[in-house]
Amino acid sequence: MFGFYKYLTVFMMVLSLNAGADEMSIYDFNVKNIDGNTISMSQYKGQVLLIVNVASKCGFTPQYEGLEKLYEMHKDEEFMVLGFPSNQFMSQEPGSNKEIKFFCQKTYDVAFDMFAKVDVNGDDADPLYKFLKKKQGGFLWMDSIKWNFTKFLVDREGNVVKRYGSSTKPSEINADIEKLLD
Repeated sequence: MFGFYKYLTVFMMVLSLNAGADEMSIYDFNVKNIDGNTISMSQYKGQVLLIVNVASKCGFTPQYEGLEKLYEMHKDEEFMVLGFPSNQFMSQEPGSNKEIKFFCQKTYDVAFDMFAKVDVNGDDADPLYKFLKKKQGGFLWMDSIKWNFTKFLVDREGNVVKRYGSSTKPSEINADIEKLLD
């Protein structure tokens, strides 16, 4: 009888630990910005966010222009685009963080927040991206990011509400952003 209670206690502990993991929020993560400074995601509380894995040598790279337009259109309404460079897709983001920052500012006049290069898939994936993928799985419930410029829309409470594929143009997301800003 004692063995049963021992296993029941262990089982209940595991359940409570897993429940706690589900209670994590996007605001519980720290990330490095493009200049190498640690940033708490909690600084974005109350804002609508569009989180995007970006690359400068990709067929979708011109989406930087559309992302910047969204940011400029809604920045006064507590909206922010967060760009996370990744080199995981055919080495389409080979530059250093400094080179990426220069490219984005010079080529697309990017003013939205950019972050240090990260992995978005695999064992070394950034914890924020693991969380995003868990909250909004991809095609056929496969969590992995398929390509550059996958986008996650986050509401003012930090809920990951929608995931968009690479081919979804930033302008096509505007209506969803406006609903969350109202």
